Amino acid sequence: MLNWVNRFSIFCFLDNRQYDFSEPAFECLLAAGAVKMLAADAGTAFDQLRQFYEANEGEWLFGHLGYDLKNETEALQSRHPDRLGFRDLAFFIPEYVIRLEEEKISLYGQGNLEDIYRQIDESPATLSETNDAALPVIHHRISEHDYLAAVSALRQHILRGDCYEINFCQEFYAEDGRIDPLIVFDKLAAISPNPFSAYYRFNDQYCVCASPERYLQKKGNRICSQPIKGTSRRQLADAIADDTAKRYLAESAKEKSENVMVVDLVRNDLSRVCRPGSVTVDELFGIYSFPQVHQMISTVSGELAEGYDWIDCIKATFPMGSMTGAPKKKVMELIDSYEQSRRGLFSGSIGYVNPSGDFDFNVVIRSLFYNAATRYLSFQTGGGITYNSKPEDEYAESLLKGEAMMQILST
Repeated sequence: MLNWVNRFSIFCFLDNRQYDFSEPAFECLLAAGAVKMLAADAGTAFDQLRQFYEANEGEWLFGHLGYDLKNETEALQSRHPDRLGFRDLAFFIPEYVIRLEEEKISLYGQGNLEDIYRQIDESPATLSETNDAALPVIHHRISEHDYLAAVSALRQHILRGDCYEINFCQEFYAEDGRIDPLIVFDKLAAISPNPFSAYYRFNDQYCVCASPERYLQKKGNRICSQPIKGTSRRQLADAIADDTAKRYLAESAKEKSENVMVVDLVRNDLSRVCRPGSVTVDELFGIYSFPQVHQMISTVSGELAEGYDWIDCIKATFPMGSMTGAPKKKVMELIDSYEQSRRGLFSGSIGYVNPSGDFDFNVVIRSLFYNAATRYLSFQTGGGITYNSKPEDEYAESLLKGEAMMQILST
């Protein structure tokens, strides 16, 4: 199926990797080609999105939301250069939508769908790497010394009361990255299968994503967010040590303080569009295990108030609290001051809206970004900083989150 979709200049593949949590992850969906599309940058992006949606209501929509939409919702600025070229917002109505379920394949679209199925079925079942691919040389945008100094400075902001918790990230990049994005996605899915994975192309820009985190979902009149804050390394060679790492995460006061601050922020965001009194914390400090790490995940949900739609939900909650901090506007100003790269699609979201208006969007983390025209390649990692954070530990956690990507790009 992915060999087949590579012929399109716009597509979006969303894959739950067969995870089955209490709130199931993404469906397995592939959107191929674009009948209509919208691409916009911060300023009037949400107004354009509403016009696009109202003119095409009842259609499938797939696309992305970039972190720099903050400049529209919070009247902020981004001072770092855009090296990847993703638009701040882009959505498309696909030519074809394919839904994979355990015992059923559903195709939606115009024309002879049996012929589309035959084309997919006759496509190669294995991947072959292109001759142009080569191992990229990965650089750090920020040195270890500067990273540690930035975390120390952010702790002083917290001590002064400027903020309570802040997400701080660093970029790893290559300036002549000759890769085959599909091969990279296949390798990443093999070593780091995660429930909100995505393989996404919008013209020359690619996102290869192995995200474990849901940003926002709507089913009927219920909306749900599942922020992640809290990480510990898996110890797969030693079951006892692995259980100790899991127990440490569950009992860590520092990790819990990060998590509960974000939960409070999400509750506040959801209350803007939910019926009064309906916002609840369904699970606090849940511990979930993934191939490289244990994660602390909480679930917050509410009942959507009358008169609000999915665009209202996004505007009220974006960017997500787990990738910003509290208070949100102030920490986004600090993020732009202390980080040395524009986030772009990183810590944004990829997802879909179905014909009935329900939606599901991930948090774009654990992701590789690639501009095929300029051959610029990038990924970012980081974590939540509180006053109790130790700079050396935060740096180690940032490297841990990038290990899977480093492994793929070095083999």
